[in-house]
Amino acid sequence: MYLCIVIDCNTVYMNLSTLIKNYFASKGDDVTIDVFDEKNIYDVYQRVVGVLTQHIEIETTVLQAMSYCFYEILDNVLTHSGKELGTVITHYDATNHILSFLVADDGIGVRASLAENKEYADVTEVEALKMCIQDAITDGKGMGFGLYSTSLLARDAGLRFEVRSGNNTLLVQNGVETTTESDFWQGTIVYLQLHTNREIDPAEVVANRTNVAGQYNDTFLTDNELEELW
Repeated sequence: MYLCIVIDCNTVYMNLSTLIKNYFASKGDDVTIDVFDEKNIYDVYQRVVGVLTQHIEIETTVLQAMSYCFYEILDNVLTHSGKELGTVITHYDATNHILSFLVADDGIGVRASLAENKEYADVTEVEALKMCIQDAITDGKGMGFGLYSTSLLARDAGLRFEVRSGNNTLLVQNGVETTTESDFWQGTIVYLQLHTNREIDPAEVVANRTNVAGQYNDTFLTDNELEELW
């Protein structure tokens, strides 16, 4: 049975069956679905990462980097989509050491968001998708670092990184970046699959701009667990 944790059953406004069919069909029904807004975004973040923290076989350095990128992607929905709600779907395959998560909204989409910055007013949808994972590309409401750091995480531990908006999808896989036409999605979908058994340097994922390891450790690990790390 799918585990669906929402703030109100009537707020699951997006086509979840389409998302699950396209991204999680091969994973059985062991997925978790959350709807988040500005009131519960941190609770959803803590619950998702906290559950993953209990799996001792997941490499801590992956969780340290993933926790930062995951929150940034959630926050992007509330900051840039023009909508008050987003949906997150997560799945962890312990046998194959693969974590999959998807964050979706039905907002204005990547191109329209970037176009709010006059510098990018005339970019195409494909150009906007390519730009959104670059450093310091923003509509003016943020630093333009969330998807960029996620692209670095995908570089170091990723299986598949996808940003879909409107009629196009940007895919980063095996170090190769491609854009293709896809079925229309009103808003934005960010999908990431990660190897969870690889040791990485979380500082490199955030270009050494913040102490993601310390932030994760302080939030999710006990004193005994911290001692074991050292």
